[in-house]
Amino acid sequence: MFEKKEKRFSLKEEDNYTFGAIRVIVDTITGVNYIMTVGVGGSSITPLLDSDGNVVVDK
Repeated sequence: MFEKKEKRFSLKEEDNYTFGAIRVIVDTITGVNYIMTVGVGGSSITPLLDSDGNVVVDK
C-alpha cells in the first residue's frame, strides 16, 4: 500500500552563518548541483556553475 520513496535531493555541503546558511544540494536523478541560500530575508536556489559558466553535474 505504501511505497518508500527515495529522496530526490541530497545535501552535499552546508555552511552555517549567524543569519542563515548556504547549501549545495544535488538532484539524485539528474546529478545537477544547486546552491541554496536560506536566511532571515527568505531563501533562493539556483544551479551551481563552474568557472566556464557550465552547470556542475555529478556523474
